[in-house]
Amino acid sequence: PVAAALPPDSPTLELESILQDLMGLAEGNHLPPSAPPPLTQKQFTKKKDEDGRSGQKDSDSSSCSSSGPASSNPKPSIQTQKTDSIDDLLGGLSSDLEKIGVRTTAKGHCAACNKCIVGKMITALGEVWHPEHFVCMVCKKELSTTGFFEREGRPYCDKDYHQLFSPRCAYCKGPILQNILTALDQTWHPEHFFCTHCGDLFGPDGFLEKDGKPYCCRDFYHLFAPKCSGCGESVRENYLTAANGTWHPECFVCADCLKPFSDGCFMELDGRPLCTIHFHSRQGTLCGGCGKPITGRCVSALDRKFHPEHFVCAFCLRQLSHGIFKEQNGKPYCTACFNKLFL
Repeated sequence: PVAAALPPDSPTLELESILQDLMGLAEGNHLPPSAPPPLTQKQFTKKKDEDGRSGQKDSDSSSCSSSGPASSNPKPSIQTQKTDSIDDLLGGLSSDLEKIGVRTTAKGHCAACNKCIVGKMITALGEVWHPEHFVCMVCKKELSTTGFFEREGRPYCDKDYHQLFSPRCAYCKGPILQNILTALDQTWHPEHFFCTHCGDLFGPDGFLEKDGKPYCCRDFYHLFAPKCSGCGESVRENYLTAANGTWHPECFVCADCLKPFSDGCFMELDGRPLCTIHFHSRQGTLCGGCGKPITGRCVSALDRKFHPEHFVCAFCLRQLSHGIFKEQNGKPYCTACFNKLFL
């Protein structure tokens, strides 16, 4: 805001006193002034004939009229008349004062009414103003005793300037008077720029944007980031996609033994990643002899599967060919060994 400058008072104390009296007359003050202005006596001294006798007679009549009722009761026309403008009176007053030795200097013309300024004035915006004419362009409030804002050469009070021209907060839509924060191509009060979900102000981690709205990192990842198929937490940075899911690298392990896939190979069953051993174990395709997966031909016996070369007699360890064997306590035996051992 720019403070309006008030220069010193009028050139002489006498002129200031007369101005105050005239102001009282214009406002309808019917009480006689305490000290009549010099113009009252000066009206009679102007009339003089060329000879001295006539001048003497006029001076006598002047003294009589000043001591008569007119001195105690001013003329009704001066008492009751309310003028629309004091400027005409000031113009005549300035001329009369200069004739009796009181010099007055016009201070310029008011930028609002374009009339001559004789009394107090305001200097602002490179021009001079009557104090009562230097007002806000919107509310017409006088700005002579307060600060003001300027816009395109026009004065505004503090309230109206901010209401018309200050940037608006994207949250509360009110004018921003002091600190301003710019984000997401909008302006904000600093206290109104907070997480859309939790309402907390943003810390050193900053914010993330979704659909033109700001979110703290915690809420953004909780609401919008994909979830790890292993631990169920939000995936923020490094991740991998496998088995129809998104995973933290450390969470992508065998669902049974929880060991990572060191060779990068895994088998999928029901949407869960499995190592080769546990995949075949669930499928029932581990060899009952060596415990390794069966990928080729197999022998099905004793509710298990075997590599053909691993389906052997439990006693002599000879391969049981042609599918002929004897079973005892869940173990296969060839006919000869079975007869020796159990018959």
